[in-house]
Amino acid sequence: MEKSNLVENAELKVQKYFKLVDEIKEYNQEKVLKAFIKNQIGLEHFATVSGYGHDDMGREALDKVFADVFKTEKAIARIHFVSGTHTLACCLFGNLRHGEKLISVAGSPYDTMEEVIGTRGNKRASLIGHGVLYDEVPLINETDVDFEGIKNKIDKSVNMVLIQRSRGYSLRKSLNIETIGKIIDIVKTKNPNCICFVDNCYGEFVEKLEPTEVGADLVAGSLIKNIGGGIVEAGGYVAGKEEYVDQTAFRLTAPGIGTEGGAMLNQLRLIYQGLFMAPSVVSEAIKGSILASQVFEDIGFISTPKPDEIRTDLIQTIKFGAPEPLLEFCKTLQSYSPVESYLTPIPDEVPGYDDKLIMAGGSFIEGSTIELSADGPVRPPFAVYMQGGLNYAHVKIALKGIVNNLLK
Repeated sequence: MEKSNLVENAELKVQKYFKLVDEIKEYNQEKVLKAFIKNQIGLEHFATVSGYGHDDMGREALDKVFADVFKTEKAIARIHFVSGTHTLACCLFGNLRHGEKLISVAGSPYDTMEEVIGTRGNKRASLIGHGVLYDEVPLINETDVDFEGIKNKIDKSVNMVLIQRSRGYSLRKSLNIETIGKIIDIVKTKNPNCICFVDNCYGEFVEKLEPTEVGADLVAGSLIKNIGGGIVEAGGYVAGKEEYVDQTAFRLTAPGIGTEGGAMLNQLRLIYQGLFMAPSVVSEAIKGSILASQVFEDIGFISTPKPDEIRTDLIQTIKFGAPEPLLEFCKTLQSYSPVESYLTPIPDEVPGYDDKLIMAGGSFIEGSTIELSADGPVRPPFAVYMQGGLNYAHVKIALKGIVNNLLK
């Protein structure tokens, strides 16, 4: 097949899958709109306060909007969370105590979470260093959730399970809402008091339902991923049962302050607007991922999810089996970025990771993975994890350039 026609031909094959993406977008857009209308959001909610941030009506209303979107008792959205990892860490440290037990039920969690938990890195600062017990339920064949293993591992001694929706830097399947619901049902049957906590990064608005709508007690994610719509400059969110959200907020700020303080520093309008834009931006990124899946399948690389698979997160994985095409992919994607296209990414050490990473994507907001980016650890099987795209056209243009360079 001619290189010049490869992406166009792949696009014709995947058009039939875009209808479902649009249906999900419209469903989630209506859900968000209803939350804005219910809470009577007005221009006064965009005003900023300084200092301690007391009596911030915009921040208080924003929390209610997030809670309505996730259909939960309470939520917080704050610029003070420095990353998704920080947001998740606040949930874990806020809700687990010395002698209590945490279990990751879908294999090992994402690399940065290993240091938070304490299986790697500075153990004294970690959960394990604070006396929290930890265990994992390994995957079947390193790809599939072991439901029977979860059933056997959960008992009255387990205080929280960690359910990571996205695959992270692994080749396991990302967990769709149906799978998350099945895990929660098993856990709650064995121990009704166990907190089911979902790392929701990369998953917001990809499906019609969120984990809290199938029984999750607590979810968390980053505002510079899906739910920020590509314009939120920093922060994270937490949603769930009031007790668990409050304990998380006490960890973010301090006991006695919780959700009642924290100046939002003129960022409220961006967070409101980003949330409103998010369903449409996520749908554009998902269409780009579906196209990428078809393109790489057509040229002979192993890529997951497949074009016809139901999506539950943004991430498209392409396995190269050697470092050279991984590096070439990232270099080319960088050259098709709107910001810093002139730079050449190289593998390097990144805080929180054990292996050197190569990361590409000139984004308007540093680390914003709702914008088109790709990264991966330089270790076997030398897979790249591509995600994001504020608009479908940008993803398509970049794919054309990547194909031309990989097929030289």
